[in-house]
Amino acid sequence: MTDLTSSSAHVALTGSQPGGETQWIRSAADVSRLINSGDGARNNARIVVAIALGGVFLDAYDLGALAFGIKDVAREFNLTPTGTGMVASAITFGAIVGALIGGYLTDKIGRYRVFMADMFFFVVAALACAFAPNEYVLGGARFVMGLGVGIDLPVAMAFLAEFSRLRGKGNKAASVAMWCPTWYAAISISYLLVLLLYAVLPESHTGWLWRLILGFGAVPALIIIAIRSRYMSESPVWAANQGDLNGAAAILRSGWNINAQVAEDAAATPPQPARRASWRNYGALLRGVYLRRTLLATITSVASSFAYNAVAFGLPVIISSFFAQSMLTTILVSLALNLLFAFVGGVLAVRMVPRLGAWKMSVAGYACQCVALLGLALIGRPEGGQEAGVAIAMLALFLFGQGFGPGSHTMTFASLSYPTSLRGVGVGFNQTLMRGSSTVSLFLFPVLVAALGTGVFWVIFLAPLAGLLALLAIRWEPSGYDVDAEDFAGR
Repeated sequence: MTDLTSSSAHVALTGSQPGGETQWIRSAADVSRLINSGDGARNNARIVVAIALGGVFLDAYDLGALAFGIKDVAREFNLTPTGTGMVASAITFGAIVGALIGGYLTDKIGRYRVFMADMFFFVVAALACAFAPNEYVLGGARFVMGLGVGIDLPVAMAFLAEFSRLRGKGNKAASVAMWCPTWYAAISISYLLVLLLYAVLPESHTGWLWRLILGFGAVPALIIIAIRSRYMSESPVWAANQGDLNGAAAILRSGWNINAQVAEDAAATPPQPARRASWRNYGALLRGVYLRRTLLATITSVASSFAYNAVAFGLPVIISSFFAQSMLTTILVSLALNLLFAFVGGVLAVRMVPRLGAWKMSVAGYACQCVALLGLALIGRPEGGQEAGVAIAMLALFLFGQGFGPGSHTMTFASLSYPTSLRGVGVGFNQTLMRGSSTVSLFLFPVLVAALGTGVFWVIFLAPLAGLLALLAIRWEPSGYDVDAEDFAGR
């Protein structure tokens, strides 16, 4: 049996002592059971869930920040629509590479080590963006930031899934869905920062706006690094799956306030992991029971990403085309739409998914988006205040449907369709394809808008329609299902 002092599992030091009845663990299944049924105080496990969302926050912050600055970037560097698309999509191209690497490393060397390393990408890239002398340096810096995003998402989703109970309020599906309101909160904060800088910067220096906003991203990244070093622990389920029961017990005591101890009759030689980390595990996602789950998670993620990135990144452009108004009006309307509809939808998703399930809510969300995009396509460029009001209402419906449905639950399907041994590569594979969709969306949006105008909504409409059809064809509900038990079957 592994000695605790040589355990590879990192344990956060909180200074608290667990109480209550001793819980004896003999296997990884016992560790999973304690987390799944945990009703007591979770101590810094709640903090771990919150910190796990830090990378999501920075990813969304960067998207919202550049959405307002892309016109100034294009003007400063004399970019064509193709060059603009290149700069906008560089971060998602980096995330494609990062997700593949991060998914493998998350399962291979553990959640904690990957989590502590990836945030440095954000710091370096944010500062490089702020001082970029040309579009090539800016695109390269955003690629590096994308590497951090891609590496961070698989491990973040693994933490959210493996530090939450199985059913009831705050269950695994609800914890994973928290990534969605976190995203919209970050978008809103970037809008508020834009509003603040827009108000204080002299008109002669408004060209600095995009540099200041992107550079500011290094500040929360440094804060997150400091907090993670203090509170983060290795996933107890991953540690137990590697045969490190002593390390898993220590994490349960520190992070969950569970008085867990390794039983004396636990196997002297811990069992081998259910599935060793390997690049070949990506192939396992396309075999057996996982094939249907992977198809559903992939199609819904790709569809959601394509539609949302086109609408969210283009929101300032869309609103300014609806109204011949100032930059201030565009900022305020964008902020209101995100807070009142996207963020509220995301919060409702977290609260309601334990009861309704991810499948039903995703169907409802995609249906809302189909209606909204059809409405926007039919309206085209509004003529008069009434049509403009309807168009804004359609944007609001789209964002609410995104927050309530696929925006929250595509990650649920990606994270909770696979057990611990496959979760890293499962999310990594999903993120690779989803980021590929984002790259195409962000690259094509400026080009399509230049060619089609508001007719671009007909193209975007095809994405939620595909997601809706996939859900109707494959009925898989991950919320409340003990997928980790698939690792322990027959052991």
